[in-house]
Amino acid sequence: MRYWLNNERGKESEVFDAEVRRVCEHYAKALTLHQEGVHLVCTEEKRGIQALPRLHPALPMRPGKVECQEHEYIRHATRCLIADFEVATGKIIAPSIGPTRTNEDFAAHIEKTIATDPEAGWIFVVDQLNIPINRKLWSSWLQKSAP
Repeated sequence: MRYWLNNERGKESEVFDAEVRRVCEHYAKALTLHQEGVHLVCTEEKRGIQALPRLHPALPMRPGKVECQEHEYIRHATRCLIADFEVATGKIIAPSIGPTRTNEDFAAHIEKTIATDPEAGWIFVVDQLNIPINRKLWSSWLQKSAP
């Protein structure tokens, strides 16, 4: 078996190319923006992170033997991580970990991130999250955060 990529952007290829170009241009200016007091961050999310402690302790490594882990584990709840990677510095800013990743969770994360440097400018690069963005909530947030 071998993987391949089906490249069917069709009519939207010009729009996609323009968006990619815009993001790359911002990334190329990341250090300059940072020096001007603007944070350029790439916002990512990872859902379904499981906390799975092993049911029995591992058998330690010995000369000529690898560590052995028991295959059985205790299932706990899953968590969702939302984090901002600052492009200029390589630092993670104000990660959020919670049980859900709703519209409200995402908005609270953005507010928490901006609160780390409220006087700075912020540019968020966000992929196509499947969180249903509620325009009313975002309008409310933008009004609160406007200078």
